[in-house]
Amino acid sequence: MKNILQMTEPLTNKLLEIRKELHQHPEVSGEEYETTRRIKQWLTDAGCRILPINTQTGAVAEVSGNKEGPTVAFRADIDALPIPEQTGLPYSSKNENAFHGCGHDWHTTIALGAAMVLSQIRDQFAGHVRFIFQPAEETTQGAKALIDHGLFQDGKIQGIFGLHNQPSIPAGKVGITEHRLMAAVDTLHITIKGKSGHGAIPHQNIDAVVAGSAVVMGLQTAVSRNIDPFEPVVITIGSFHSGTAHNVIAGTAELWGTVRSFNPDVRKQLPELIQRISVDIAAGCGAEAKAEIIPQVPAIQNDAEMTSIVKKAAQSVMGKDSIVKPEPTMGGEDFSLYQEHVPGCYFWVGTGDPMKSIDKPWHDPAFLVNDELIPDTVRLVAEILLTSLKHFQTFTKGEVNHDANLL
Repeated sequence: MKNILQMTEPLTNKLLEIRKELHQHPEVSGEEYETTRRIKQWLTDAGCRILPINTQTGAVAEVSGNKEGPTVAFRADIDALPIPEQTGLPYSSKNENAFHGCGHDWHTTIALGAAMVLSQIRDQFAGHVRFIFQPAEETTQGAKALIDHGLFQDGKIQGIFGLHNQPSIPAGKVGITEHRLMAAVDTLHITIKGKSGHGAIPHQNIDAVVAGSAVVMGLQTAVSRNIDPFEPVVITIGSFHSGTAHNVIAGTAELWGTVRSFNPDVRKQLPELIQRISVDIAAGCGAEAKAEIIPQVPAIQNDAEMTSIVKKAAQSVMGKDSIVKPEPTMGGEDFSLYQEHVPGCYFWVGTGDPMKSIDKPWHDPAFLVNDELIPDTVRLVAEILLTSLKHFQTFTKGEVNHDANLL
């Protein structure tokens, strides 16, 4: 087989141009229209086949080998953040209120590079690789939309992989684990009903502000006094709206928050626990409360065999000492929704380099990615996908019709 290194080196300048173009023209979740158009054009130019999937933004493309075989997938997120950029780069965002402050432009470039490499050696592997360019990761709506529109409907994808840049890991290292990496995310909505009246006569009314404040404080004990201390859980109230005038006791309050956890069994306990605490504390203030948990995404659950494939590829491409154990985060990632359908592995590519100011966390207005790592990361992804095809080769039986629609 042709050396992947030989395939990647001539693409480096083109990929850097793509990354800069994507960075200059960021589009926020659900509005990635021009980004989608450009991605499809780059894929078409590379000889990749665009698969039909009826979402407004995002794309799925396939590179097929010269023989029938298994199908694996790689996902890259494509959306930007609704914040202004403060990097000072010569190719900074031209959209004032949008910025690729999480590196999704970098992820997209990596996926495009891997697709270009595989399209050049399609005569040397069996099977099919699908590249998923997912919109709306930041709002956790993109993966669900693609799944709802038939991403797994034909039943052909057997394994899926995804990555994220990680500035807290040194450049050239790869964070891979079968254990906890990113948490489940749920949205919390609490409504408080009291009785409105004059601020000078509180004894004749029921203050929703006081009741809501007590609920917020009470929820701080939900974790410390109800959950196993070895099970990480976060309950944060980020929005509290109540009242209309300074001298009127508020009759209602509305609270919004986020709930994070890892253990699926603990996650199941939290709605009843939060509801009980909210209702009982509000009742102690004479008010009524209702708490609702809105499920978003489960925790990342990496498959052991898929993780082993990623580790093997990382050692081959990045070096034997490249693998590090990543520190888990309570941040969430909707890649986990794909893992409910097929085995997968989500991992972090270290990009940190303080000497080049590449150490800002995700979503920081001055966040930077490490473009020097693009060639190696493209090779890593290509190697993962080729290795996974070989892994699944023995499980593939019979002919598969890859002309069928995803829908």
